[in-house]
Amino acid sequence: MANIKSAKKRIKVTQAKTLRNKMVKSALKTSIKKYETALNAGSADEAKVLLVSAIRSIDMAASKGIIHKNVASRKKSRLTLRFNKLA
Repeated sequence: MANIKSAKKRIKVTQAKTLRNKMVKSALKTSIKKYETALNAGSADEAKVLLVSAIRSIDMAASKGIIHKNVASRKKSRLTLRFNKLA
């Protein structure tokens, strides 16, 4: 355990950031999973709405630095390709 006051603060800050990152990653995975479920069901209208939502979640995570920008770009590309195959 840290003895220095600044080290104790860094521990608290790191825990808060870790919690926030987990929350955003979880929401990101959920939105992608909802999109994939709609895609597998074959409902193109619902999939289109959920694709926009998933891309928005991916962009937000990338802008916050939770995922790398290239990872975000790759995920968006793959999701869009799957939607285009359906449509």
